[in-house]
Amino acid sequence: MKNQLASVLILICIVFSKLTHAKSIIEPCTSSGTCPSLLSYVLPWDSKLSEIAYRFQVNVFDIMAANSINITTSSSVGNRILGARSQLKVPISCSCVDGIRRVMLSYMVRAADSLDLISEGYGRLVSGEQLRTLNGISSKNPLTSGQSILVKLPCTCFNNSNNGVTSVFMSYVVQSGESLSSIGMEFGTTVMELVTVNVLGQPTVDPGDILAIPISACSSVNLNWYNESLIVPNGSYAITASNCIKCICRPSTLTLQCFPSGIVNGCSHLQCKGSNLFIGDVSIDRTATGCNVSTCVYRGHNGGKIFRGLVNSSQSHCSDDEDYSRESPVACPNSPAVPYISLPPSQSPFPNPNIGTAAYGPSGEQNPSSAPTYSSLLHKAPYYSFWVVLCFFLI
Repeated sequence: MKNQLASVLILICIVFSKLTHAKSIIEPCTSSGTCPSLLSYVLPWDSKLSEIAYRFQVNVFDIMAANSINITTSSSVGNRILGARSQLKVPISCSCVDGIRRVMLSYMVRAADSLDLISEGYGRLVSGEQLRTLNGISSKNPLTSGQSILVKLPCTCFNNSNNGVTSVFMSYVVQSGESLSSIGMEFGTTVMELVTVNVLGQPTVDPGDILAIPISACSSVNLNWYNESLIVPNGSYAITASNCIKCICRPSTLTLQCFPSGIVNGCSHLQCKGSNLFIGDVSIDRTATGCNVSTCVYRGHNGGKIFRGLVNSSQSHCSDDEDYSRESPVACPNSPAVPYISLPPSQSPFPNPNIGTAAYGPSGEQNPSSAPTYSSLLHKAPYYSFWVVLCFFLI
C-alpha cells in the first residue's frame, strides 16, 4: 500500500509540473484487466449523439444507458442533437496503459483542427500539450489533415470499490466557479471522500483539475448469474443479452432490477419455466396468513440463450403499498424514474452486443488496491511528507 500511494503522489507531482499545474489523480496498474468507468463530458458545441459516440468510440446505447435516457423503437437516435454545454456521462472501459489507468483512443485530424481544438472537442479531458507530447507533434512534424493521432483520457478503477461499497469512478473536469463542496453535492459524495480518493493535500480545486468521483453502483456479483457480470452506476441502466434485457440500478437500495428491454424483436427464453411469468414479473397470491410471492428473475445469458429462474417466497403481512420486488435480488419494479430526456435508438458506429453502462462481460483482473482511506493517510503522514517535499523540488 505504501509503495502504491507513493507512486500516486509522485505521478501527481509529474502532472503538476508538466500540465500547467492542473491536478489529476493517476492510478498505477500492473494487470491488463479493464473495469467499467465514466467520463463526465461537457459538450463544447452542439453535437449529435452519433458524433459523441464516434468521438469516444462507444455505442450510442451506452451513452443513453449511462444518462437514463429512454430507448424507444425509432431509428433516428443518432441524429438527435444535444446543445452545447450539455453534460453527459460517457461510459468507457478503463484499461492499463504503460502502467497507468487510461483510455486510449484514436482521432482522425480534420483540416481545421488544432491541438487546442481537439482538446476542446474532448471536453478538456486531455490537454493540447499532452496531445503534442504523445504524438510527437512539432514544427518538423506538424499536425496534418487526415493524420490519425492517439488520445489518452484519464480513468480510474480502484477495484470498483469505495469504502466497501461497489462504485464506478468518473473522471470530472472542474469548471470555473466550482468547489469540492458543490461538486460533492451534485454527485452525492462528500468533500472528505473527494479529498481522500484524489489524494489532495488541501480541500481545494482549480478550473481544469480532473477529479475521480466515486458513484455508488449495483453489482450482479452475488446474484448467481451465468457467465456475466454487471456493474451499473446508481440511477442508470444497462442493456444486455443481445439488447433483450434492461437492468436498472435502484438508487435507494442499490439493487438491480431486470426485465425485457422491448427495443428488439426475436428475444426468446424470457418466460420462466413452469409459470406464466416473464422476466421481471411478480405474482402475488393472497392467503389467510399473508401471501405467496413468485418472481421471475434474470440469471445471465450465453450464446443467445437467456437464463432465468423462478423465486418463491412467503410473506406474513401483505399490503397494497408493499414493494414485493425487494424480496428478490432482481425483480420487476414499477416503471423507472422518468429521465430528463427521451430519445429513440440508432445504430452505433461501433456496434457491440454487450452494451450498457457497465455491460463489459465478465470482470477482468483489476488493480488489487482500492482508494486510500483518510485514516490511513493520517497514520502514514510522516512517510508521505517526504514525497510532498520532493514534489516542490520537482515542480
